[in-house]
Amino acid sequence: MNAKAQARSAARLAAVQALYQQAMEATPLASLLDEFHRHRLGATIEDLEFNAAETEFFDDIVSGVVARGAEIDTQLSAKLAEGWRLERLDKTMLQVLRAGVYELIARTDIATGTVINEYVDVAHAFFDAREAKFVNGVLDAVAKAVR
Repeated sequence: MNAKAQARSAARLAAVQALYQQAMEATPLASLLDEFHRHRLGATIEDLEFNAAETEFFDDIVSGVVARGAEIDTQLSAKLAEGWRLERLDKTMLQVLRAGVYELIARTDIATGTVINEYVDVAHAFFDAREAKFVNGVLDAVAKAVR
C-alpha cells in the first residue's frame, strides 16, 4: 500500500473514532477536529504510535457525516433487516457504517470496492469477522442504491 493509501486508511479509522466521540459526548465539530489535529492524527499516545492521516480527507469524512447525517441514516435504515433500527446497532458499528455511507454518497471519486474494503478493514479494528461481514453487506446494499 502506498503512502497516500495508508494515510487515507488512517484517516478513515480516526474519523470513526472522532464520530464516536462526537456521538457520545456531543463535542462541537470545530473542537473535535482541532483535538484530533493536535493530539491524535499521527501522534504517539501511551506508547502507541498512530499512523499519519490525510488531514483534509479526515475532515471531509467527519464534517460530511455530521452535515449529512439525516440522509446517511435514511440510506442505512433502508438497508437494515426488517425489525432492525439504527438505535439497536452498537455505537461504534453505527459510526463505521455512517462514514462508509458518506463516502459512497459524496466521494464518487473513490471506487465503490475501495470504500467497502476500507470500512471492512476499519470494522476489523473493533469487531470480529461476523461484524465485518455485516459492514460489507450493508455497505454493498447501500452502494447498489446510491451509485
